[in-house]
Amino acid sequence: MAKTPEAKVKDAVKKMLDANGVYYFMPAANGYGRAGIPDIVCCVNGYFLAIECKAGNGKTTALQDRELDAIAGAGGVAILINETNISSLPETLDYITKGHRNERSTNG
Repeated sequence: MAKTPEAKVKDAVKKMLDANGVYYFMPAANGYGRAGIPDIVCCVNGYFLAIECKAGNGKTTALQDRELDAIAGAGGVAILINETNISSLPETLDYITKGHRNERSTNG
């Protein structure tokens, strides 16, 4: 079965997280959890990072925006990653490990 463009973005993100020794998991999207939860939840050097993955010009939903804003409001970092900004993920990881938080970014 061919992977969707969004699945390819998720795979690339996971590869970068693995290469940087980041703990992460992907919450199950089975209808029993809370709607809008980011695709990948991470702990980077003790800091909370949430990553929403999109393909192409994919936009976040209102529920996803609510969750990403709540995470940033609680002191975590919430980012939107797609094919055009995925190369900025290592820089974002470095930024977080230096102790910068409370961010919501749509460009990694």
